[in-house]
Amino acid sequence: MQVDTILNSKGGAVYTIAETSTLADAVALLNTHNIGAVVITGANGGITGILSERDIVRQLGRVTEDALQAPIASIMTRGVVTCERSTDIADVMERMTRRRIRHMPVVEGGVLIGIISIGDVVKHKIEEVEHEAEAMREYIGS
Repeated sequence: MQVDTILNSKGGAVYTIAETSTLADAVALLNTHNIGAVVITGANGGITGILSERDIVRQLGRVTEDALQAPIASIMTRGVVTCERSTDIADVMERMTRRRIRHMPVVEGGVLIGIISIGDVVKHKIEEVEHEAEAMREYIGS
């Protein structure tokens, strides 16, 4: 199974915010859309980072006074790990596990086209195993 399978079922909606925004802006976006991470974009529209709930908690743990006014660029995770539509799900799982990340933007030709989470990956792996088990039951029963 490839990343494209997940994007086809969940859609390509991905929320972004400018790196010049504040942490308060990002928190509002995460809350409004009930998401766990937001992709950060630069002036040219390219991916410059990602901000997750984990990044926010780290910031709040370090600085409590005016923490929400901090610029996203000072908090976000840089060096974003991405994948493509054609990336195998097993490869995505391995990267997420090894790097301890829960969200991976999907890019095509350098353009952001979606984002997948570890929850998306696990859900589709479970569905795949259930489908295989049902096929085995039907085969044995015939």
